[in-house]
Amino acid sequence: MAAVAQNSVVTLTYDLSVTDDNQEKVLVEQAESEEPMVFLFGHSGLPEEFERQLDGKNTGDAFSFSLTPDQAYGDYDPQAVVQIPKQVFEIDGKIDDQMLEIGNYLPMADNEGNHMQAKVVEVGDEMVTMDFNHPLAGMVMHFDGKVMEVRPATAEELSHGHVHGEGGHHH
Repeated sequence: MAAVAQNSVVTLTYDLSVTDDNQEKVLVEQAESEEPMVFLFGHSGLPEEFERQLDGKNTGDAFSFSLTPDQAYGDYDPQAVVQIPKQVFEIDGKIDDQMLEIGNYLPMADNEGNHMQAKVVEVGDEMVTMDFNHPLAGMVMHFDGKVMEVRPATAEELSHGHVHGEGGHHH
């Protein structure tokens, strides 16, 4: 039986809760057996501490751990909330009002071409307020789950840096 280690493909089910302002756990995401989380360990882009907590676990092992903002997506940064001229969102001279609905996440790119997601916070006549913080920034995250499967990654998965096949990427 393979243990979770560098270059293994890991399949998990989990419940993710965050601590709210009243210090109570609120469920925000689930990966269930019908749609588990599948990732390439050591190449996932997930927080390092998330992977460290799973390192060495075997198929069938349960896990329960928490990540602080420092171990995950950092503190909420008020300076990552910026106003962008509304005309930036024009496509063929028109603005798609459905696209600019408050709460929507939009793919954006900075001046260097780095891609990121931003949440629409406010839409004014001239400006749109966008929040570039990770949705889980500033939150303590609590994971409770189970390792469903661990297998060695294929050479192709390693060269591409992601999982192929069921639960993974399809070319």
